[in-house]
Amino acid sequence: MVASRAGVYWLESDQVTGLNLIHALTGQDAEAAVAPAPLLNDLVGVRSNVNGYGGGALCVSPDTLYAVESTSQQILAIHPAAGTYDALTADSGACYGGLVWDEKGGRLLAVRESAGEQQLVCIERGQPRILHQGQDFYSAPAVSADGRQLAWVSWQLPDMPWVMSTLWLAEVSVDGSLVNARTIPTPEPACVQQPLFIDASVTVMSDHDGWWQPWQWSESGWRCLDPVSADGANAPWQLGESHHLALPGGGWLRVRFRQGIGELWWQGTADSEPARLAEAYVDFRCLRRCGDTLYCIARSTDRLDTVLQIQAGSGAVAAIAGGESAFGDIRLSVPEPFSLAPHPDESALISGFYYSPVTGAESNSQAESAQHPAPLVMIAHGGPTSMAYAAINPAIQFLCHQGLAVVEVNYRGSSGFGRSSRMALGGQWGVLDVQDMERVAAFLCSTGKAAEGRVAIQGRSAGGYTALMAMVTSDVFAAGVSQFGVSDPAGLRKLTHRFESGYLDWLLGPPDTPQASWQARSPLAQAHRIRRPMAFFQGGQDPVVVPEQTEAIARAIRENGQTPLVRLYPDEGHGFRKAGNQADMLRQLAVFYCKTLQ
Repeated sequence: MVASRAGVYWLESDQVTGLNLIHALTGQDAEAAVAPAPLLNDLVGVRSNVNGYGGGALCVSPDTLYAVESTSQQILAIHPAAGTYDALTADSGACYGGLVWDEKGGRLLAVRESAGEQQLVCIERGQPRILHQGQDFYSAPAVSADGRQLAWVSWQLPDMPWVMSTLWLAEVSVDGSLVNARTIPTPEPACVQQPLFIDASVTVMSDHDGWWQPWQWSESGWRCLDPVSADGANAPWQLGESHHLALPGGGWLRVRFRQGIGELWWQGTADSEPARLAEAYVDFRCLRRCGDTLYCIARSTDRLDTVLQIQAGSGAVAAIAGGESAFGDIRLSVPEPFSLAPHPDESALISGFYYSPVTGAESNSQAESAQHPAPLVMIAHGGPTSMAYAAINPAIQFLCHQGLAVVEVNYRGSSGFGRSSRMALGGQWGVLDVQDMERVAAFLCSTGKAAEGRVAIQGRSAGGYTALMAMVTSDVFAAGVSQFGVSDPAGLRKLTHRFESGYLDWLLGPPDTPQASWQARSPLAQAHRIRRPMAFFQGGQDPVVVPEQTEAIARAIRENGQTPLVRLYPDEGHGFRKAGNQADMLRQLAVFYCKTLQ
């Protein structure tokens, strides 16, 4: 989402085509309570492919909107008043992301990716001009208010950006080039992200003190602006994320994550007390400022994504778009947060959200539920450096309406719980995450919230790997589901895209070292140990977890005499975007769980 004096613009996924379409709400529309609508008549999809996960595919100048077209990966210049657009770049073979408008310089900044390399560039007369290169990866940049400084974050292979990254700072010369580009070391090794300027000083989210907190750097050193023990951002899988804003007079707007719940905090001036805003919502993203008005995208437990408008001076909050009831009058299962204390020799909590089954009765007493516990579907989130949120998830609600209980687990290694918890999975993937899923299963069965012996595990991408390893090593789970999950880490290491090319070594340990146990933690190599029902769902165009990963393990399980359910969707990539395919997968899941758990 981006905002300017002309209006607010964001992306919405079209359920028929799977395209991300630009929606707009102009100032006049907002005053007249006009519903937002697609900005362009043409079906122009917007999505960046930089790093495979994109981000920063949209930015705005005072009179022009810039967007990365999803197929060509080139930048379009869109004229909102006329509803027309032109191609800004024709840079064959390159893709763009992390778009930022440099107001003082009157130019567009971006991250450019081509031929396995990235550069920080500006676009001049439709051509990229390199501002900085030589680093493996670049974040979306930030420009100081006077246009004289530029800040960005870079990281080098084999690191991921949430393991180790570096803040860079440079001066902008009269001709727009960068001079005196240098790194700004943090007091301790850290992941830094989301740079912004407060006057002439740069501020970043840095976790060198254990949490992603806002730290300001100046020539006199580092200063923490908000020493609360909570992560103020999530893992930077995408470019252009924004979880904090600086306001005039020393005020700010920030997100804090506590046990998987996002909180929005505001302080109007340097002298006022912080206050929590919009408490009905559980996740906040894309914080933007336009003058004295702030915007963000908020998610809740029972409504669709909402665009919030916040007055910087008063903290008054209004929903200006979205927020529709997710399922009308249909009763929803409300997420119940839980947490399990760490073992004596550990510090990381295990937490998550439990969803009780939705039956025909309006309510069930705890005693009745304990006497007749429901079968349980456990969901391991993807990443694995990601997080389970309490926001509405239609797939979970569907399963609950099939009479199933569902739980999403934030196992060790999840983001949002501090650096030490996030780093705990290093070298332990397929071990700690499986142990934590087992522990939650035991807890829910012992409290009558799940039926022992009727517990399944499922996951997407990295969560699919956790599900497969659980089916290999554990006797807790009666069935497993892999949604485009990793089955052969060694094979994936040879084929995966550049962004994650060092990730598996961090998660499992380098494969050429004696202590590495890649074979033991390869579901494909251990497929002979899978003797319970499995289901697989795979996109035929997935560039991250390629279809061969699913095809190989399904073939190995068939050789064991098993008959796994396998559904291939030829027109999908990494994650299913088309409504028809999503609906088919849910129908297949319902039948699969009915056969294996009921």
